[in-house]
Amino acid sequence: MEKIIDIRHLSKSFGDHEVLKDIDFSVEKGEVISIIGSSGSGKSTLLRCVNLLETPSGGEIIYKGQNILTTPINIASYRAKLGMVFQQFNLFNNLDVLSNCVVGQVQVLKLPKDEAEKTALNYLNLVGMSQFINAKPAQLSGGQKQRVAIARALSMQPDALLFDEPTSALDPEMVGEVLKIMKKLADSGLTMLVVTHEMNFARDVSTRVVFMDGGVIVEQDVPEVLFNNPKHERTKEFLKRTLKENYSV
Repeated sequence: MEKIIDIRHLSKSFGDHEVLKDIDFSVEKGEVISIIGSSGSGKSTLLRCVNLLETPSGGEIIYKGQNILTTPINIASYRAKLGMVFQQFNLFNNLDVLSNCVVGQVQVLKLPKDEAEKTALNYLNLVGMSQFINAKPAQLSGGQKQRVAIARALSMQPDALLFDEPTSALDPEMVGEVLKIMKKLADSGLTMLVVTHEMNFARDVSTRVVFMDGGVIVEQDVPEVLFNNPKHERTKEFLKRTLKENYSV
C-alpha cells in the first residue's frame, strides 16, 4: 500500500511540558484511522503537528519521500493536500457557502473560478448542502457549518482529511448527520485521520484505532481487537470507563 505520511520519533514540547514523546506512526492510502484517548493525551497536538499548525520539537514527518520538517515546502499547498476539519468549523463568516469552498481552490491551487465552483458544488451536493450555497455561516446550524467545512476541505482534492474532534462542538442531534457524512466518505475510500470521542464511529468505521495516553501511542490495532481484546491495562481502563464495559483489568 502507498504511504500518505510517515511519522518517525515525533516529539512536541511546550516549554518544559512534553506533550508528544517519540511518536512512530504512518497513514496508508485508503485507511480510516481513529485516534482515541482522554483529554490531554496529545491526540489533537499530534494532528496539528501533522498539519504543521504546530511545529514539532523533534523527529520526522515524511510526505512523498521528503522530510517536510527539513525540506522547504509551500505550507499552504501542503495543508491543502492534508485538509483539516476543525471542532469550531473555521469558516469565513464574511463569505457565503459557495465562496468558502471556492476561495482556497482559486488562491492556493490557482484554479479558474468556474472550475473551482463546479468542484465546490459537487462536494456541497455530496454533503447535502447544495441548497445553501448563498447562505452565510451565521445562518447555518452547527451541523450544517461542519458539513460545509468538510466540503471545503474536499474541494482541495486532498490526499487525506484530518478531523480534529469534528462533532464535539455540535448539539447531540446534529452529531449523527456529520458522522453519517464521514462514514460515507470512509466508504468511498477517502484516507481519513480522525481524533474522536465517538467510540461507535471508531469501532464501526475505522480500519485502525490508535489509543494515546500521556503523549505516547499505547496501543494500535484493528477495531475488533482493540475494543474486544485490548492488551494494555491503560487501554482497558479507558475503554471500561468510556464504554462501561466489563474488561478484566
